[in-house]
Amino acid sequence: MTLISSACRPAIAETLSRAEAGEPLSAQEMVAFEHLTSSELLALLQVADSLRARHHGATITYSPKVFLPLTNLCRDYCGYCTFRKDPGEPGAKTMTPDEVLQVAQDGARLGCREALFSLGDKPEALFPEMRQTLQQYGHRRTVDYLVEMCHLVLDHTPLLPHANPGIMGPKDLERLRDVSPSMGLMLETTSRRLMGPGMAHDGAPDKDPTVRLKTIENAGKLGIPFTTGMLIGIGETFAERVETLEAIQDLHDRYGHIQEVIIQNFRAKPDIPMHAQPEPTLLDFMRTTAVARLMLSGDINLQVPPNLTPEQYQLLIPAGINDWGGISPLTIDFINPEAPWPQIQTLERVSAELGLTLRPRLTVYPEFIVRKQGFMAAALEPRLRAMVDEDGYPIEERKGVPIP
Repeated sequence: MTLISSACRPAIAETLSRAEAGEPLSAQEMVAFEHLTSSELLALLQVADSLRARHHGATITYSPKVFLPLTNLCRDYCGYCTFRKDPGEPGAKTMTPDEVLQVAQDGARLGCREALFSLGDKPEALFPEMRQTLQQYGHRRTVDYLVEMCHLVLDHTPLLPHANPGIMGPKDLERLRDVSPSMGLMLETTSRRLMGPGMAHDGAPDKDPTVRLKTIENAGKLGIPFTTGMLIGIGETFAERVETLEAIQDLHDRYGHIQEVIIQNFRAKPDIPMHAQPEPTLLDFMRTTAVARLMLSGDINLQVPPNLTPEQYQLLIPAGINDWGGISPLTIDFINPEAPWPQIQTLERVSAELGLTLRPRLTVYPEFIVRKQGFMAAALEPRLRAMVDEDGYPIEERKGVPIP
């Protein structure tokens, strides 16, 4: 048991004791963590780390991947995004099938197992140039092209696609399920307030939390291992962060499909509308991550991207994380191109210094392959099972290529 400091206020100490005992906590109780003393923050981190150890042991994972930015054309204009482009803008690009296959094959030679497809949301709805590009490939919609590219990767490489195509209806999710064993959509926030004039999601219709939650729910109904998460520092309040975590947990309670939750910190960049927005402090990031560990089920994996907190990411381990996300030996983080991935050897050393063993995983977490039933499409189940050991982790060698 964690020693909860006698310096904690009685209400905070009681909440932490209940959290450590595994009791569910209310959103109202969690909102009280907005203002903590130093002693209370340390106690919160101790409880979060204790819960991480209880549910995930001494293992911390990552996914060896290639990053495939299928298209950076997007109909949404988010105040913090450098990824999206308009047609004709410098850097605007839609990958060709040959380019997709080349990157995937190069990644396979380096031991990657995940092909992460990221793309703008429904660019064909806004740009005739995208409709023309899709027509060249025999499609009307970007999601149709994505399905074809997932097929291409599956047919010609040992990699597994992980698709992040934005909001989708049940029919598109079902089609993708057969070619993308896991999928993702960052909820970011449940606050519709941020869609108001001058706010982070002004001009971004696909960031309406109602439709994003519906996509995540539909994925749950279909039994798709799903990644979601929260973006902090974009103008939301602490209470809205708690509300976002509560909404994610509610969906997981109903469908059991949330395999990981990412807590991502906003980073200011000179060429975005929100360039003057203050970034979350490290202490705020640690506190929010720890609160996520307390609020979310123990079977949900908690991830932070290490490249967005350079030289300090190891401090997030005591906040309760058990995953570092996708790390690529080949491709940059196209969403945050200024932030290089850490070296795997460095990540391994940093994790070991805090008592954790770094292990690679597939894009589908081990428990969804070997323990939880009903979360693998029939077309992909034999392939997934052949790639892992009895615990659901990747077999150490594949075609003579060691893991990176």
